[in-house]
Amino acid sequence: MNRQAQAAVLFLLGAALLHAGLTDLYLRYVKAGLRPLVLAAGVVLIATALATAWYEWRKKDHGDERGEGHGEGQGEGHVHREPRVSWLLVLPLLALILVAPPALGSYSALRTGTALQQPYGYADLPADGPLRLNLVDYAGRAAYDDGRSLRGRQIKVTGFVALDRAGTPYLVRMALNCCAADAQPVKVGLSGRIPPVLRPDTWLEVTGTYTTRTAKDPVNNGPIPFIEVSGAEPVAAPKDPYDETWNN
Repeated sequence: MNRQAQAAVLFLLGAALLHAGLTDLYLRYVKAGLRPLVLAAGVVLIATALATAWYEWRKKDHGDERGEGHGEGQGEGHVHREPRVSWLLVLPLLALILVAPPALGSYSALRTGTALQQPYGYADLPADGPLRLNLVDYAGRAAYDDGRSLRGRQIKVTGFVALDRAGTPYLVRMALNCCAADAQPVKVGLSGRIPPVLRPDTWLEVTGTYTTRTAKDPVNNGPIPFIEVSGAEPVAAPKDPYDETWNN
């Protein structure tokens, strides 16, 4: 692949990163806090591509000037053809631009042990009214704080549905540290008034109350707390499908 082709590939890659960073597409790959780095990388790649193309144009222009007045017998430089297979490097770029990958879902969640960790502390909750909690926050309070701040309160949590081989339903959020490659699930079991039909990967807002019921994750023996469901409503998947609170 010659320099001009390399510049074209760099430009496409930079444009793809800018496209991902300026939309919500980047959230399928990395956590929200890395957006500035994604945008900066796109700008650097585009600048490098333009500089490479300008350098090659200047080099060719100067070469033409030096070649003026030479006879045809001077000979022409040998041109080496690059293998066409190198253009396959462009295919991942086209995939990045044209095909947005789905977020990790129930398939990954059921094959990976829960990533629930004991929090360093718990934020104060409103004194009255329904509690709208992050699923990881609910799971941590239920598993490691004996539900002390949850007892007697109506609770709302959101996540996607996963069903194990026995048909036990879980509400799940995939927690990540940096990027989708290190995403791990946090699971909350559902009991009580569970909807009769549940489709894996459907996002639900569950209303319920704390229950002392817990289970062990069969993958890594981690704790899986439950919530006693009183109602559930389908909701659209959030723009950011991953959760970043578990390691903060």
